[in-house]
Amino acid sequence: MATLNSVMANPISDVRLTVHRATHQIGGNCIELCTSDGHRIILDVGRPLDALQDACDLLPPSLDLAAPCDGVLISHPHQDHYGLLEEAPSAWPIYCGAATERLIRLSSAIFGKQLPHVFHPWKSGMALQIGPFNVTPFLIDHSAFDAYMMLIEVYGKRVLYSGDFRTHGRKSILTRRLMAAPPENIDVLLMEGTNLGSDKACITERKLEGDFVDLFRSTTGRVFVARSAQNVDRTVTLYRACLKAGRTLVVDLYTAEVMEALADFGRLPRPGWKNLKVVVTSAFARMYRRTGREAFVEQMVPHGISAAKLAETPERWVVMVRPSLIRDYVPKGVTPNSNDAWCWSMWRGYLGNEDGALVSKWFRDGGSRADHIHTSGHASPSVLQSFAHAMNAKQFVPIHGAAWDGDTTGFPSIRRLADGESMTL
Repeated sequence: MATLNSVMANPISDVRLTVHRATHQIGGNCIELCTSDGHRIILDVGRPLDALQDACDLLPPSLDLAAPCDGVLISHPHQDHYGLLEEAPSAWPIYCGAATERLIRLSSAIFGKQLPHVFHPWKSGMALQIGPFNVTPFLIDHSAFDAYMMLIEVYGKRVLYSGDFRTHGRKSILTRRLMAAPPENIDVLLMEGTNLGSDKACITERKLEGDFVDLFRSTTGRVFVARSAQNVDRTVTLYRACLKAGRTLVVDLYTAEVMEALADFGRLPRPGWKNLKVVVTSAFARMYRRTGREAFVEQMVPHGISAAKLAETPERWVVMVRPSLIRDYVPKGVTPNSNDAWCWSMWRGYLGNEDGALVSKWFRDGGSRADHIHTSGHASPSVLQSFAHAMNAKQFVPIHGAAWDGDTTGFPSIRRLADGESMTL
């Protein structure tokens, strides 16, 4: 009877971990922690990287959409981690950083969508209670702004979810501090492995800054740069390089809106700063008006530059480029020539898709000098090994990687799962 009273006073619940997707692929993360007394949280609801643009019903079939959910935790604002939120029940509460919510809502508005979910912001290093789950987010270094790892504690079990991370960006100190003083007594480490088995460059953003300065100074014409608008580290790198080289950074409306959205979260370049202009093209302006955001277009006019101006004083400009912009540049007389240079500042693999091939051909036909100045948004294989050992978890469950079944020498013992497979902690 004493044993029964003890159990009733201290109820014990099993904790089960299920990786619904991302055990054998990069991106599309969807992970569940649930207890036998009916509580659960979801870590990320990512859109698979290989999903067609108009594909729907992409949430993993093993994820129960009918059962109650205490919360969905979004690690950072990249589509492969939050892109299926619109398919998740609107009653499910969302937890993430305040900047992450702002960027998610901005991206949704671009496509004329409004997410009905209620968002709850968290702060780095401050624990919050979600049902029986105690969640502590840690801001870390990644190519996405406002990216977090999460320590989840429930019924005596401790799980660390790495999200996506690196140690060579402008916030590298955040990841290094966590490695130097990791959480204690971790039962399971869920860790990404994007760069495992690859030789992607993992040089620092500060080194890239110098490379861009050299490119800007050695080019007599314009420098065009193809890059992600939400890679804020890269925006900072390009802006700083422009200041040093005496050039002006030219961004599109969407990048300008990202800059404005993040103005409350640090001293980051934004419209109105010197050596920064917003090219207001007709196609983007029409899209903004069509989605009811014409006020932002008018807001950017004082900081704007017409595409036609980019054909003048070419030595001044560092110009954002993507296919949708090219279609507006050409009628305004902006076409590449042998005095210009262009830089692909993204993963080389994207050059093989339709957009990458179009951009590459445009500059090749114009005889422009080509360059590739980029660094990965993810940790190198050696850093992945160091991080896994530093966390010293009882079990290591690898995710978000395509090479975890290859050579994993140098890593702790691995507990391999399949998509949809559960393990009890």
